[in-house]
Amino acid sequence: MSNHLFDAFRSRMPAQERLLLEADDGRRLTYGDMLARSAQFAHALLQLHVRPGDRVAVQVDKSPEALLLYLACLRAGAVFLPLNTAYTLTELEYFFGDAEPRLVVCDPAKATEIAALAEKSGAVTVTLNGSGHGSLTEQASRLPSGFHDVARGPEDLAAILYTSGTTGRSKGAMLSHENLASNARVLVDHWRFTRDDVLIHALPIFHTHGLFVATNVVLMAGASMLFEQKFDPTRIVSLLPRATALMGVPTFYVRLLRQQGLDRQAAKNIRLFVSGSAPLLAETHKAWRERTGHAILERYGMTETNMNTSNPYEGERRAGTVGFALPGVALRIADPESGEPLAQGEIGMIEISGPNVFGGYWRMPEKTKAEFRADGFFVTGDLGRVDADGYVHIVGRGKDLIISGGYNIYPKELESEIDALEGVMESAVIGVAHPDFGEGVTAIVVRTPASAITAAEILSAIAERVARYKHPKRVIFVDELPRNTMGKVQKNLLRETYRDLYAS
Repeated sequence: MSNHLFDAFRSRMPAQERLLLEADDGRRLTYGDMLARSAQFAHALLQLHVRPGDRVAVQVDKSPEALLLYLACLRAGAVFLPLNTAYTLTELEYFFGDAEPRLVVCDPAKATEIAALAEKSGAVTVTLNGSGHGSLTEQASRLPSGFHDVARGPEDLAAILYTSGTTGRSKGAMLSHENLASNARVLVDHWRFTRDDVLIHALPIFHTHGLFVATNVVLMAGASMLFEQKFDPTRIVSLLPRATALMGVPTFYVRLLRQQGLDRQAAKNIRLFVSGSAPLLAETHKAWRERTGHAILERYGMTETNMNTSNPYEGERRAGTVGFALPGVALRIADPESGEPLAQGEIGMIEISGPNVFGGYWRMPEKTKAEFRADGFFVTGDLGRVDADGYVHIVGRGKDLIISGGYNIYPKELESEIDALEGVMESAVIGVAHPDFGEGVTAIVVRTPASAITAAEILSAIAERVARYKHPKRVIFVDELPRNTMGKVQKNLLRETYRDLYAS
C-alpha cells in the first residue's frame, strides 16, 4: 500500500532543484524544499499526536507554509480540513463539534478565541506562523527533513471540505486519495499541463478550486506557480508575461478587463485561461477574446466531485456552456423527482458518476443516501441540459443556491439570522445578477408592525455571525413577500422584480 495522493505527486516530480512556487513576497520553494519541509511538518503533526485518519482543521491565510501543511497531512495519513478564513467563531464552533479534529491550526490573531472553542471538542490549537500557542512552522524547522510516509490506500480519506447546507447546516464532503488523484491526473492530461507550465495561482486554498484543481494539477504535472496571497488585478497583468496559465473565477476576468495593460501582447505567453466556481457571462467570454485573442476555457465542478466537465482544449470553447464530461466521468440529465433519464435537450437534474465523486457526507448517512441514486450516480442539485453537439449547459440551481464571487451561499442560513432579529417578521434572500460578483446577495425583508429597523442595523447584527462574503449587498424592505397557493415564497418573482438592481 502506498501513501496514495502524495505518492502520485512524487511519481511525477521533476528534478528537486526545479521551482515549485514563488510567493508574492519573493520567497521561492523548489521541489526539493517541498519534500524536506513537508517532511518536517509531518514530524510536527506526529509530535502533536495526530494519527492516521485524524482531522486537522486549518483556518489560516494563504502562504507557502499552509500548502506545506496540506502536503504534510497527506504524508502523515491525516485528513485535511481547510476552513474559509472568513468563517466566524459561531461557524467554527459547528465545524469543530461536527468534525472533532485532533488539531486546529490558525493564525495568531485568532488563537486565543479559537483555542477556547477547539478545547470544547477536545482539539489542541497551534498557530501556523508567529508566536503564541506554539508556532507549527517554528516547531517543524527543528525536526528531520526525511519522513517515512504513512501508508494510505485509494479509499482512505485525504480531506473533508464543508459545503453549505440548504437547511443552514453545513455538510462535510469526504474526499478520498483516489477522488483527488484521479481528477488531477485527468485535468493534467485534458488541459495539457507539463513541467514547463507556470500557473498564476491567485485563488484561496481553503476551496476546491484553489486547493484541488490549481495546486494538485501543478503538483501532478511537476509544474510551477506564482503563488499570490490575494487577487490584485494590476499585479496579475504584470505577471502574465512570466506565466503560461491562469485559473480564476468570473470575477477575476471581469476585473482584469478593466485593466489598461491587458492586451494581446500582455497575454501572448499564456496558453490557457480557465474559469470556474460560477457561471461566466457570455459577454465576458466575448470581451476577453477580443482583448487578448484567447477563448476562456469554462469548466464545471463542485466540492463533492471536483471537476466534472470541461470545454475542449482543442476545438470550440462555447460561451455559456461548461463543455463535455471529462474522461472517466459519466454525466446524465434526469427527471428531478423520478430519476428517470431525459431525452437530449431536455432540462433536468445533472447527475454524476466517476472516480472523482466523493464517498458521502461526514457522519450524515441519511443525507448521503438521499443524494445518491441506487446505481451510484450523485444528484448534484444543478439543473442543466445537453445540446445537440453534446455541450453541457447549466440552466439553474436547485434550492436557490447563490454563487457570489465564486463562493456558494445558501439563503436559508442568512434568512435564519435575519428572521431572528427583533423588528423582523420574515425575510427572503436571493441572488441577483451583479456585474462584479456574478450574483449579489440581496435580502428582501418584511418588518414587524411599528418596527423601524434599518438596513444598517440588520447588516451590523449579522456581521459577527456569518462570513463577510455572505453579507447582503442590499437590504430591501417590503410590506409582504409574494407567495403561491401553497404559501411558499416565490423567489423567482423576487429575482424578476429586482433583476436590474445592480445594473451599471
